[in-house]
Amino acid sequence: MYPLDAVERTAFLTAALRAAESRRPDRLYDDPFAARLAGTLGPDLLEEIVRVTFPRGAPRTLPSTPDYNAIRTRLFDDWVLGSAGDIAGAQVVIAPAGLDSRAFRLTWPAGTRVFEVDRKPVLDAKATLLGDARAGVERIVVAADMVAQDWTTALSAAGYDATVPSVWLLEGLLYYIPEQDVHRILRDVAGVTAPGSRIAADVVNEDALRLPHMRGLLDVFQRWGCPWLFGANEPERLFAPYGFQVSAAQPGDADANFGRWPDPVPPREVHDVRRVFFVRGHRVP
Repeated sequence: MYPLDAVERTAFLTAALRAAESRRPDRLYDDPFAARLAGTLGPDLLEEIVRVTFPRGAPRTLPSTPDYNAIRTRLFDDWVLGSAGDIAGAQVVIAPAGLDSRAFRLTWPAGTRVFEVDRKPVLDAKATLLGDARAGVERIVVAADMVAQDWTTALSAAGYDATVPSVWLLEGLLYYIPEQDVHRILRDVAGVTAPGSRIAADVVNEDALRLPHMRGLLDVFQRWGCPWLFGANEPERLFAPYGFQVSAAQPGDADANFGRWPDPVPPREVHDVRRVFFVRGHRVP
């Protein structure tokens, strides 16, 4: 097994979810690399998530992880390609990269460069799993720990230019790390993004971390050693101090649905409900 920590191992779950989605006749995207990236671990993790999310003989009380992941992937696919198309010679930073396959499976605008930032063990595992697969875009891997070191220095050393607009995707990260690290990472990103840069991320709300009916899902991640640690009820206010003007959509909203979200979408003014937000925005001058 690869020497990955508990949070990094969830990348195999995400890959297994992408593989399962790609097998559906009504799939929202096709990821031909997902099955090999999921390895043997991913399906086991997915089986456990499905078991608690869709309990036999009982009503579902947890959000549908497969539908959420399908919507998130398609939403960010569309967003990152559109953002790269708006910026000539775009620098796209996927941080952390995990087992993300966008550099291999998407059709990128000419001149795009994709920087994948993650710890070396993750990047090494990914290289092994991908074998001789070739990216369809200039792909630069940056071995750096976003939580424990000065990772933006490594990014710049790899050729990233902080003086021109860039596109940033922080996917599947913020809820796993302590609040002080969330703010430090956003501050780090702000320090290397020019005005006009784009940013996207996903984040859960604070209520999702404490509501009793979320325990089934939270307990799984706790048992795996990667509990959810951070949430934001107002993600717009989370990003604003770092110069990012963002909007937040929930799965099921008109622009975050794709006909797949099975649950009602609670209005933002309603309290004590679980939420996840898809955050998208730009760096202001």
